[in-house]
Amino acid sequence: MILQAALPAALAFIMFAMGLTMAPGDIGRVFRQPKALVAGLAAKLLLVPLAGLAVVSLWRLPSDFAVGLILLAACPAGVTSALLSHLAGGRIALAAAITALTSLAAAVTVPLLVNLGLTVFAGYDRSVEIPVGRMILGIFLVDTVPLALGLAVQHVWPRLADRSGRVARPIATLLFAAIVVGAFVGQRQALMDHLGDVVPAALALNLLAMAGAWALGGACRLDLADRIAVVMENGLQNGALGIFVAVTLLGNPAMMVPSIVYAFVMNLTALAFIGAVRRRRELIPTSE
Repeated sequence: MILQAALPAALAFIMFAMGLTMAPGDIGRVFRQPKALVAGLAAKLLLVPLAGLAVVSLWRLPSDFAVGLILLAACPAGVTSALLSHLAGGRIALAAAITALTSLAAAVTVPLLVNLGLTVFAGYDRSVEIPVGRMILGIFLVDTVPLALGLAVQHVWPRLADRSGRVARPIATLLFAAIVVGAFVGQRQALMDHLGDVVPAALALNLLAMAGAWALGGACRLDLADRIAVVMENGLQNGALGIFVAVTLLGNPAMMVPSIVYAFVMNLTALAFIGAVRRRRELIPTSE
């Protein structure tokens, strides 16, 4: 299967490109005033997975799709999150920091939540081998290591990283689109058969994640730029990682269907959100 063979290399390149464009100095500045970062991480690591569990419980999806949606909810932010945060007027450094930290944490958080989903919603028990070690190693090698390498290049050779990042980021976005389209083609029959099940659940998860992040940002009294970044980081998931885990590590192509659907849904709602916050700025030009 071409998709399965190409996925690890493509995802590793995407994460490396993200590392190249995340300036460590910008991330450091976020840490010096950490309230927004803590709120963003709390939403990403707690609110979104809990929303995924709630949606799966209420929708009663087929077991493979239920696990796939929980897998998607456990993933870090998507490759376009910083760009879309910028277009919406969000704080790019905060978005980058949340993406970097949740991507580094993915080697632990994704296997933990996926195994919970397999046990609760797919009927797995101790007699069924769940590839926890292989999953952790796979995510670490294709997600965490390339991101760390990109950040290292950015720190040691900033000019090289800047030049390379200008080329690598568009290529990474195209690779992400190619992964989603390739996965869609491979699973088009399953998508057509279960469109009524998966699309509403994916949309519900996306809207819950964005609305919850917006409410949390308000409760923490974040300014508008920080709230926008937190919302975008929580609404946009790394669907490529979800597809990789489902196909390569779990060997279950049906589990990638929610990641494919969500990849389309999240970009539509992100564009609607960008339009809404731009309109808000026109009506209320003063910053919050």
